[in-house]
Amino acid sequence: MKSKLTALALAALVVGGTAATAVPASAAPANAAPTRCHTVDLKAGFATGEDARPEMERTDKQTQAYIWFTNQSKRTCTLSGFAGVDMIGAQGTDGTWSLARSATKPEKMTLEPGDTVDFSITLLPVAKSTPQKEKFVPAKFLVTPPNETAHFTLKWPFGGQILKQDGATHPATYLNPVGR
Repeated sequence: MKSKLTALALAALVVGGTAATAVPASAAPANAAPTRCHTVDLKAGFATGEDARPEMERTDKQTQAYIWFTNQSKRTCTLSGFAGVDMIGAQGTDGTWSLARSATKPEKMTLEPGDTVDFSITLLPVAKSTPQKEKFVPAKFLVTPPNETAHFTLKWPFGGQILKQDGATHPATYLNPVGR
């Protein structure tokens, strides 16, 4: 049935003995709004500059780590919402911790080719002397862009340990939306 409809649609384009150029339905108009970024469109990593490093040695307050996404595609795309972040621990007792989201409202971010946007993860570091069962030692982060299912695997570059609150209703370690 589809080929019959396509043939009829193309036949309708013949006007006065000349055929018009057919444009595939999948081709977006030049002024179409950008669509969302897919994992394949992006690169990801931890921001590691001095001003972006979390203060993991400060165990008296929360600190932030930043993860960035760069649009490596040749098209403009958008990101909106929260990345999915699962921390995998270095200790045998750590397991995987899926980070909770903050109450911060996400905004739509438009990324031209080569543009970068980040998001923060708020962390509550603890001292090395904290009992093993009360601390989580990050090793890897599985980071999934908003509305995607494929993830990036990032090695935790900062050391330290976090107060283990993976079962808490309002943990002191959580993530913010992209652009925050």
